[in-house]
Amino acid sequence: MYRICKAFTIETGHMLSKHPERCKYPHGHTRRVELVLASPTLDDNDMVCDFKWIKLAVADFLDQFDHALCVNISDPVIEKLGTAGERVVIFEEGDPTTELMAKRIYDHLNDQIRKGATFTTESGIAYKIRQDVRVERVRVGETPTSWAEFEDRN
Repeated sequence: MYRICKAFTIETGHMLSKHPERCKYPHGHTRRVELVLASPTLDDNDMVCDFKWIKLAVADFLDQFDHALCVNISDPVIEKLGTAGERVVIFEEGDPTTELMAKRIYDHLNDQIRKGATFTTESGIAYKIRQDVRVERVRVGETPTSWAEFEDRN
């Protein structure tokens, strides 16, 4: 199996309404997001896929988290944040933990591969993905010493 990893850095804030201590208050992290893709074969360019395809597949999706506040939809503070504008990301599945962020990113990237997303640059170059490429895992760092990871073993 061949594997590649593309990493990104984003600045995110979150508040964990279920946390018993300080993490229930708004705070931020510089997050390193690592996307690991794998394939049993290489393409005509001897690659799993072009790193540019990965960047194009997730750039806008990751941007929603950059300099944004992630909040649980059940958090009572959500009503007050309604006027905060587009930099609020709502988590309907629970508290916006690093684990759930990793799963969200995984699901987005996996969906891009399943639908065979092709991205064309301004210069007219098309970047495609092969169907035998899969997302092996997504790792999201929370601090320099801690991270969470999601992978689907199905």
